Amino acid sequence: MKTLFIICCFLLSNSLVAQKSRSDTNNIHIKAIRQVLETQQDAWNNFNLEGFMEGYWKNDSLQFYGSNGITNGWQKTLNNYKKGYPSQAHTGRLQFTLKSIMPIEKQSYYVMGSYHLTRSVGNAEGDFLLVLKKIDGAWKIIADMSN
Repeated sequence: MKTLFIICCFLLSNSLVAQKSRSDTNNIHIKAIRQVLETQQDAWNNFNLEGFMEGYWKNDSLQFYGSNGITNGWQKTLNNYKKGYPSQAHTGRLQFTLKSIMPIEKQSYYVMGSYHLTRSVGNAEGDFLLVLKKIDGAWKIIADMSN
């Protein structure tokens, strides 16, 4: 009976250690993802659309779904941003509100939130759902659905 108790305690402690390790890893990933979005926000607020796009996967498989339908590819997405936001008056000041950051699988997370643009040409706001994946050691947005 004593052996069974020791085995149960061992299994329980290993389970708790594994859960804490997953929680710590999850917190590290969430912090890094938040940093990507803060860097994007700062770039946007400095009218640096190329810097803003550094948060996206620089690949033709990037998908952006917005008011114009689906755009495939990093360069096409950047071109759309440049067309839609041709001046600093159009980009204005961006503020993200992050509502949920959750893991999908080992190296993928989704982020739900909202954005608010304060600008002289009229404010704009909406919601977004992002999918981020860790690629070559960096978190990148691989899909963006914004309205």
